[in-house]
Order: sequence, then C-alpha cells, then structure tokens
Amino acid sequence: MKQSMSRVGKCIDNGPMEGFWGILKRERYYGKHFTSRESLIKMIEEYIVYYNNKRLQRKLGVVTPMEKYTNYLKAA
Repeated sequence: MKQSMSRVGKCIDNGPMEGFWGILKRERYYGKHFTSRESLIKMIEEYIVYYNNKRLQRKLGVVTPMEKYTNYLKAA
C-alpha cells in the first residue's frame, strides 16, 4: 500500500477511506459489543482480509479487489 497525500484543502484522497470505514461499520460494527480493544482490532484485521479477498464489488465488475489487481498486473 502506498500513502497518497493531496494538497491542503483537497479531500480527493479521503473519500475512498471514508467509504471503506462506513462499509466496515455497517457490516461488522453496528449492533456488536466488543469486550476488549484486542477483539475490535482482530475484527478489523479479519474484515480487511475479507474485503480484499472475498467481498465481490460491483464497481470493480463483480470481482474482489485482489482479483481486479491481479488482472491489472496480467494486462500490464
């Protein structure tokens, strides 16, 4: 992963991450009770693996982000 920083006052880099956290909260956080910080961190880590490797996304052509990335590398 490469960090990207736009100029001050330009929120173009923030949008995708805000969207990701919104999806994570909707699918895995709301309505749940975490008994420790460690269990919350574990849930987030597991969700990131799920999101990248198993969660199909329509905006990517109904493939996972990892499949899209792999196909991109093959085409390059």
